[in-house]
Amino acid sequence: MVKHQPLQVYERQLCLSCITGIYGCRWKRYQRSHDDTTKWELLWSFILLFTFCLLLVWFYFWWEAHNDYNEFNWFLYNRSGQWSDGTVPILATTSAGFTYVAFLMVLALCHVALGQQLNLHWLHKIGVTAALLTTTVGVISVNQTWGQEWDVVPISLQATGPFLHIGALAAVTALSWIVAGQVARSEKTKFQVAVVLLYLGSLLGLYTVPLCITSPCIMDPGALKQRPDVIGHRGAPMLAPENTLWSFQRALQMNVTGLEADVSISVDGVPFLMRDHTLRRTTDVEAVFPDRRMEDASSFNWTDLQQLNAGRWFLKEDPFWMVRTLSPREKDLIANQSVCSLEQLLKLASYHNSTVVFRLRRPPPQHPCHHSWINDTLQAVQQSGVPQGLVMWTPDDHRAQVRQRAPGLIQTSAEKRGPQSLQQHGISRLLLRYNQASTQEIRNFSQSDINLTLYTINEPWLYSVLWCSGVSSVSSEASHILKKVPYPIWLMRPDEYCLMWVSMDLISFAVVIGIFIFQNYHMIRYRMSGMRSYNPEQIMLSAAVTRSSRDLNVMKEKLIFSEVGNGVGGADELYGDNGYDYYANQGIGL
Repeated sequence: MVKHQPLQVYERQLCLSCITGIYGCRWKRYQRSHDDTTKWELLWSFILLFTFCLLLVWFYFWWEAHNDYNEFNWFLYNRSGQWSDGTVPILATTSAGFTYVAFLMVLALCHVALGQQLNLHWLHKIGVTAALLTTTVGVISVNQTWGQEWDVVPISLQATGPFLHIGALAAVTALSWIVAGQVARSEKTKFQVAVVLLYLGSLLGLYTVPLCITSPCIMDPGALKQRPDVIGHRGAPMLAPENTLWSFQRALQMNVTGLEADVSISVDGVPFLMRDHTLRRTTDVEAVFPDRRMEDASSFNWTDLQQLNAGRWFLKEDPFWMVRTLSPREKDLIANQSVCSLEQLLKLASYHNSTVVFRLRRPPPQHPCHHSWINDTLQAVQQSGVPQGLVMWTPDDHRAQVRQRAPGLIQTSAEKRGPQSLQQHGISRLLLRYNQASTQEIRNFSQSDINLTLYTINEPWLYSVLWCSGVSSVSSEASHILKKVPYPIWLMRPDEYCLMWVSMDLISFAVVIGIFIFQNYHMIRYRMSGMRSYNPEQIMLSAAVTRSSRDLNVMKEKLIFSEVGNGVGGADELYGDNGYDYYANQGIGL
């Protein structure tokens, strides 16, 4: 009598077909395999994981760099000569690449969870390679042109670190389901031990990460200092054209305590407000003086400068995507703005009793005021009638001479120095970029009675971190946003944070233990029952009443092809002890 091998009737598995089909274009059952993944595909799995991690860091960097998008666009303008929002294509490609690679990572994890062989399709391999190369080129480019911006990552972690830790803990805890499943399915003890040790080591490291997290916002609320003053950086450049009178008036409407501007000197010795070296970006010089559009801004006299319009470019370029929020009256005021002189700014500040800090650019060597630039600026300050106590003087050149002629000016340094050096030179204020002072340095300056102003602060999270650090004032392009921050975004006592940390670790550990016990329940029963032979599929099959029909079919398929052909017996022998009438229930004929 011929002994026939039983055939299996399979159920439709649409979800599994979609997972394997999208990931590796294996839509049919015969295309799928439970065999171990090949070394080549394992390599591609590691490449996919590395690309995902790189894109995750890249995406986080650009998310937190939102504070400095305008600075990045200005860097691009200085290199290309054309103003454009360079962050839009970067954000679009980064979001698309991250979403695509993250989706592939989810599919790969589903393969592992279902015991399917990883086999990434060649089109996806091309896509992953393109994402990896594009991101690598982007990282290198940013590192060369905007390297100082990487400092935003550790600074932002002071605000997001505790919450990112909770998210990472939840993700790794969820991965325990896949890890426990791998341990349950594996027949190799060494592999099981290695996987468990690797996972528990990662989990333990994540449990202790809060020991390395430091944030000024983890403090006693009673020690919180008063709200830092906000200075309008070039006025309110998100609401009006930068360095114009209307921009400064809008900033004053947002309750700023001071105004900051960039100052150049005209060929006839009049200090005026201009950030760029040329007039192309913020005026209509190409229409009024087309032959002089590439000349240095300081090569124009004040009469020529007054003929230029300094507002219409803002309505046309919309650098901050805010023009649509303006009223018709505001648009009319903007369209009629002209180049502003330093004297006009000082008179406005004097009327509102606001401090003024300006950065003075020295004219080129061939300029008539190249040697008299300090005296010309100081003369404009004195002629404006502004109280000297409202003016923060930043140029280091001839500081002693300036102090003799105008002793009431607030001596301010734009160069980082130690508190003792500043006090020796009679400097009471310091103006720095926000990444140039750590939390400890901010507190040291405060203890030495040095008023520290940090620029440019546009995001509430950054303002909150600096507030908790004890900074005196900040310079901002978004005074209308910071106006809505009456208190730090979050503030937590150290004991509250410790309680939250320990509670999350305990909950995570309990969930992981529960998942491992649930996934390996049948192997534990085997260890306790003393069965003579160990077959993971047979043990799982013996408790099939708790499994879905899909899992049962997979285990039966393994038994049919691994044991029936090796002389274990027919289907009746294989399933009889478990109380299953194989042919009756599955509709299988000989």
